[in-house]
Amino acid sequence: MTDEADNATDMDRRALLQTAGAAVVTGLVAGTAIDARAATQDAERDEAPLGARLQGVQHFGLTVQNMERAYQFYTEVLGGTEVFRHGDFQGDGVQNTLLDDQEIEANARGVNPRTIGVPDLRSGAQRLDVRFIQFDNMVLELLQYREADQPMGSAKSFAEPVEHMSPAFPRMMHICFYVRDDVDFNKFIADLEAESARRGMTQVRANRTVRVMTEADRKAAPRSSNTNRVTAEPSNGWELIYCKGPEGEQLEFVKALGPVKKRFSEALAKRQQTIVR
Repeated sequence: MTDEADNATDMDRRALLQTAGAAVVTGLVAGTAIDARAATQDAERDEAPLGARLQGVQHFGLTVQNMERAYQFYTEVLGGTEVFRHGDFQGDGVQNTLLDDQEIEANARGVNPRTIGVPDLRSGAQRLDVRFIQFDNMVLELLQYREADQPMGSAKSFAEPVEHMSPAFPRMMHICFYVRDDVDFNKFIADLEAESARRGMTQVRANRTVRVMTEADRKAAPRSSNTNRVTAEPSNGWELIYCKGPEGEQLEFVKALGPVKKRFSEALAKRQQTIVR
């Protein structure tokens, strides 16, 4: 290779290195600017209204007596998919995180925490297991507090189940499932009861829209009474049924059609437009 060729090659290399160096510097400057903007946005987010700092509802939790029974219902009957399970939770940190307020309440009453249903995760005498189940737009967490000598998935919980499960009790909650628009609601409820009964989950019983005073009356009611169809404003288009789950928990199944579906859609769109992102 000649000297002129060598010099030309060296010049090309220097130009390439200069260009690359400039690109690196530009990238670093741009990256620094992006980092700075991100830091500013994070700081602004931390000063935003509380609602603007949320991403929505992540999951609902249900404490159960029989983990395997509840798991079977929400996965095999209602079709949820397990995300993951974790268990044998115990120790001081778990106790404090979940139950501090209840221990304070027991101390204020001057009673043993166990008498008001507070387990002793701190010493490991009781344990906590959880399973997360994914539905299309919601995650359900099943929780079971059990004695340490009981296996995971046990049918025996640490505390006895609440007997009075009327939805009128303050603090009583329910889980609501959204039924597809094109599904026969009356048949869905009949199939839900039949499939649950086939699995021995006789607690799964839906209410009727007609007055019944005995279980025999409820079973004999016409299928058309399975669904409550609301026609009054502003809930017109709402269809629903209340139902007990396998643990005695309160469930609701709904359709939102026509005007009420439009109201929910418009409310969501308005929120998405106005909330700080």
